[in-house]
Amino acid sequence: MDEKLIQRLEAAVSRLESISSSGIQSRGLPSVDADGNVPVDPSIIAFDDLLNQYFVKVSSVADKIGGKVLEVTKVLEEAFSVQKDLLIKIKQTKKPDLANLGEFLKPLNEVIMKANALTEGRRSNFFNHLKAAADSLSALAWIAYSGKDCGMSLPIAHVEESWQMAEFYNNKILVEYRSKDPNHVEWAKALKELYLPGLRDYVKSNYPLGPVWSVTGKTTVSPPASAPSKAPAPRGPAPPPPPPASLFTSESSNASSSQPKKGMAAVFQEISSGETVTAGLRKVTADMKTKNRSDRTGVVGASAKEIPTSTSSFSKSGPPKLELQMGRKWVVENQIGKKNLVIDDCDAKQSVYLFGCKDSVLQIQGKVNNITVDKCTKMGVVFTDVVAAFEVVNCNGVEVQCQGSAPTISVDNTTGCQLYLSQESLATSITTAKSSEVNVLVPGSGADSDWAEHSLPQQFIHEFKDGHFVTSPVSHSGA
Repeated sequence: MDEKLIQRLEAAVSRLESISSSGIQSRGLPSVDADGNVPVDPSIIAFDDLLNQYFVKVSSVADKIGGKVLEVTKVLEEAFSVQKDLLIKIKQTKKPDLANLGEFLKPLNEVIMKANALTEGRRSNFFNHLKAAADSLSALAWIAYSGKDCGMSLPIAHVEESWQMAEFYNNKILVEYRSKDPNHVEWAKALKELYLPGLRDYVKSNYPLGPVWSVTGKTTVSPPASAPSKAPAPRGPAPPPPPPASLFTSESSNASSSQPKKGMAAVFQEISSGETVTAGLRKVTADMKTKNRSDRTGVVGASAKEIPTSTSSFSKSGPPKLELQMGRKWVVENQIGKKNLVIDDCDAKQSVYLFGCKDSVLQIQGKVNNITVDKCTKMGVVFTDVVAAFEVVNCNGVEVQCQGSAPTISVDNTTGCQLYLSQESLATSITTAKSSEVNVLVPGSGADSDWAEHSLPQQFIHEFKDGHFVTSPVSHSGA
């Protein structure tokens, strides 16, 4: 055997023995690959160091909290374990084409979908924890970067951008539990450190330009051994097709504004184009019309009452929109239940207008002239910089996070508005009118300090003094 290879194996064994003796080996994270070989590659060893340094903190706090938080933390553990196995496989495999790349990364995508499934259904008391963890896992998709034409940001930038969406919910944990339970605050801080600086620095040091595939490795692509085995095909009727949303398919998400429209957006675009899209539909004959039906009566039974559903893909006012009009105005309308809306191709001359959106989150990456949120409910907006103003009008339950600067923020005729300001936006001017439950959260003085919450007054006292009225806010004090 080559003497250099023996030396490398001995060094790897010594390192593994030292990790084991120090008691910091991460739980359930394999230190050998699927074939039982010790991964001596420096990038694999560095990945173990990442988990031992950062993930152990998240896991230990999750053990104290238990419940749904522990459950989603175990899914996080599984996702990072699968990514490590994929990195080992990459060292042994030639770079596949786009179709086989999606199949190769399928195990990781399945774990991410498992995390997203925990956030669905009846809302848990730990919904913010589940959303923060599930959204953060999109950062692991950096491994799918295959070049500047693949439609993704560089791996380092992708990790940072992915965490920005998760941070929206992570900050809500810090605010909610800062005076209730320090374990939840510690979990949220440890989760952020896992990605920033943890995963970001790892990618920066080892894969700044994406994964490095083997030149002489095997060409057949197969899932790693640790990937979940497929369940046997059930008998009977075929199951419904899987959800179309995948981080690793060749098609980009239709929520991204910089890509051509696909999916339902393409359907709406085709309908509005005036083409003969109804050519194959059945015709309504005279006997099928309500006025000609023999069983039609003037009494409406109780069973005939329609029950509205909340799963409609678009509101009654029209189909959803996310498009740039006339090259100057981004229009986001009637988006319902969409948590991954992104505008990433904007400039300081453009404006953004949101209307009729509900239970959605929009992220605006870049500087724009102004942003207006109109008639939206339970809407979250994360933006970087605005040149003129950010306006909230006729809304209910809006949460806004400013990561850069905003000279003016206006809240008008709105109930429930949470404003998260960055250090650069503390000098902003906030104007409120006919609004209630407006809270502003500002960062603490230190890097690890909690956010400070300030409620803006909604009641005022007007007193006539010296020939004019003097207005002052009402202050409440409790015993």
